[in-house]
Amino acid sequence: MYNLTLLSQAEKNRIELDKQAAYTVWKVKNAKAGYEAFTEQSNNIEDDDDRDFFNQAVSKYKTKMGVK
Repeated sequence: MYNLTLLSQAEKNRIELDKQAAYTVWKVKNAKAGYEAFTEQSNNIEDDDDRDFFNQAVSKYKTKMGVK
């Protein structure tokens, strides 16, 4: 078991970005949002590394959830 409060702020941020990516893919898969949600979410991330991480997570979840 892990105590998430012990993680650095950067690690906590990555976990949050991963959760946001999974939720965005889920919304698109379930017709709660359109494909533009990916671009909108990505454009709201200022840090280039975080944006790349988010986009990689979106790709991962698209594959897992069968979203094209």
